[in-house]
Amino acid sequence: MDHPIVDGFISLFSSGWAVFYAILGTTIGLLAGATPGLTASAAISMIIPLSFYLEPLSALVFVYTIGKSASFGGSIPAILFNTPGTPQASATQIEGYPLTRQGKQGKALKMAVIASAAGDTFSECLLIFGAAFIAVYTARMGPPEIFAVYCTAFVIIGSVIGASIMRGLISTVFGILLSIIGLDPISSLPRLTFEINMLETGIGLVPVLLGVFVASEVFVQIADRGSLGSERMMSEKSDVPADNYVTWSDLKRCLPVMAKSTGMGTIIGMLPGVGASAACFVAYAEARRTASSGDKWGDGEVKGVAAAEAANNSVSGANIIPLLTLGIPGSVAAALLGGVFLIHGMHIGPRIFVEERDTIYGLFASGLLCIATYYVIGYWGSGLIGRAMAKLPMRVIYPFIFLTSIVAVYALRNQMFDVMMMLVFGFVGYFFKKFDYSLPAFIIAFILGPGAERALRQALLLHNDGPMIFLERPLAIFFIFLAALVIGIRIWQTTRTRN
Repeated sequence: MDHPIVDGFISLFSSGWAVFYAILGTTIGLLAGATPGLTASAAISMIIPLSFYLEPLSALVFVYTIGKSASFGGSIPAILFNTPGTPQASATQIEGYPLTRQGKQGKALKMAVIASAAGDTFSECLLIFGAAFIAVYTARMGPPEIFAVYCTAFVIIGSVIGASIMRGLISTVFGILLSIIGLDPISSLPRLTFEINMLETGIGLVPVLLGVFVASEVFVQIADRGSLGSERMMSEKSDVPADNYVTWSDLKRCLPVMAKSTGMGTIIGMLPGVGASAACFVAYAEARRTASSGDKWGDGEVKGVAAAEAANNSVSGANIIPLLTLGIPGSVAAALLGGVFLIHGMHIGPRIFVEERDTIYGLFASGLLCIATYYVIGYWGSGLIGRAMAKLPMRVIYPFIFLTSIVAVYALRNQMFDVMMMLVFGFVGYFFKKFDYSLPAFIIAFILGPGAERALRQALLLHNDGPMIFLERPLAIFFIFLAALVIGIRIWQTTRTRN
């Protein structure tokens, strides 16, 4: 087989550390996903400071596998305790928890991991064999088209994520403004620093991430007086052997649903800002709409678990495609992965398939290894993980996580200023959560802001037409039109809902 993925596996397994971090990342992601309140974004944010000290492939593999496995990990508490570990597992609990109440948690957990692995594998294969093909065409785009793509991404992410268009767009603009704080890349003059010398180097990615994802969650728990601190009880297993396994009959019933949900999740995953949470509900609703007369929807239908899990896990590979081909992340996890690329001096975009070929395909190979690893752990160990999580009070783990974050931030530059920034953004994140502003839109805009500025400056410097250059390029006009169309549709939907 003459394909770069072969070289990717060689690159991955020639580095023992990369394989180690792939398995470690998978395990951490599973545990993070299975811990209600501790999201994959929070786990990745805590890992990113360590990535500074790892070689590029190991750092990328570590972050990538955490995000992939956490998507399945969230289904464990959703099924066992009716408490989703991640937002994308919310649809899984609808049918998963009633199965647990019937003593069929073994069947539900095993179907969840089978559907997750199937959807994830398809999405990963599409990434492996399709991303480079798409990159051939995106590589032809110049700075005007690239800036138009950035603008479209900002509009889509800001308007689609969250219930409020205005709050989503405000979150996006806030992220862009914070990203340009520091010295002007051309004039070297300070901008938006408010005469604070420490801000001339800009706001670090790590303090922002640990603040909005980790510190903010600690503040939420303090405000809620530790609502996640109590132990959770597990239902007793059924004595019927077939209730603890996925039978061949179950699998045949679920295969069409899994196939359809995988396709839907993959398509949604390639759209910036939509994400796995939307994919799982869309797939679940479609599966329920086309249900057979003998199905038990709402009372513990295993097809519902298969639909939700196949959809939300098929997003994880697909949302890397716009990141690598356009430099636009399709989700927060993809944005954080893009941050690791930047930390190690790799510019994401279509040229990366040429400049960092072995690293990219080594990363893809680690995705397949991650799927195999969480399938083995999830199929035989989900119940054990669930029992461990049931006895783990969050009032114990959150102070540990908070102190670890402080140490990680301080260790980067040995400056208390970074710790202060983490705390500041912890309160920013708390404010965002309390008043329903969009943290994903803010983070993605913060990471993409410098790239958008660079594309804008290049477009204006390379052409004498000023801003009119964007109206002279057909592809740029298309993306601007797409942004306006998305805004229009969202306004229409919002108005219709209110009426």
